[in-house]
Amino acid sequence: MIKTKWIIGLAGVVLSASLLLSSCVRERDYNIELAKDETLGDFIFSDVFHIVCDASTKSSGETLSNYKTTGYCATLTHDSLSNPKSIIIDFGNVNCMCHDNRTRRGKILVNYTTAEFTDTGNVITFGFENYYVNDNRIMGTQTIVNKGKNILGHTFYSQLTEGKMLKADTTIKDTLYWNAEREITWMEGEDTPMWFDDVYETIGTGHGWGVRREYFAMNITKPLVREVLCSYIKGGKLELQPQGKALRTIDYGNGNCDNQASIEINAKRFAIDL
Repeated sequence: MIKTKWIIGLAGVVLSASLLLSSCVRERDYNIELAKDETLGDFIFSDVFHIVCDASTKSSGETLSNYKTTGYCATLTHDSLSNPKSIIIDFGNVNCMCHDNRTRRGKILVNYTTAEFTDTGNVITFGFENYYVNDNRIMGTQTIVNKGKNILGHTFYSQLTEGKMLKADTTIKDTLYWNAEREITWMEGEDTPMWFDDVYETIGTGHGWGVRREYFAMNITKPLVREVLCSYIKGGKLELQPQGKALRTIDYGNGNCDNQASIEINAKRFAIDL
């Protein structure tokens, strides 16, 4: 009788352990949606900087030539006499397919403070008016300051973003908040008149929360590389730490211009399209 009770007790312990293990397996965190949102926010808010740099070289009435396909997607109003000076980049009221196979509509509103856009000390602020990228609504503000040359002779910028994004594909009508403090360094192409050889690297940190109020912090562990000729972030790594969940590592690769990246969670790697 005692032996029977011992066997029954042992079976209960094994069953309990099995259920606990099963529960842990079911609850293991492999959700990559927040990390995918981070890659989208990283690209869109860095992309605005490159659009504005393109627009700064043009006058009112000219076209934003680097963001066209069969037609010109944006028109410009550039007031270089006001204080601060201003640029309006208008993609129109309906989606326009741009050279990077992304649709855009709405306006990017820009102010800058120095005589020339490229002057050291220039403070550039961006805002948005009904601006959409692939039907994702982009809101908020961004401030970039030209810090001059670093010790290696490269122009670098501080970047402060307080961004908001209402995703096109969300079933929850809420906003993704995306805040970042970054440093952008112009690594290649600064000494040439062509735009297509420009390469930038970005480092820094940030934080925000997702559409389900899922808070997160982020930190770039390997500089994010953006070549203007490439339509994607083509290199670098970033760590994303959601509150109460496992660390996510976002790997953009080692320099190939493609739409591929990976997200690693709990030693499991997921391939994603950017």
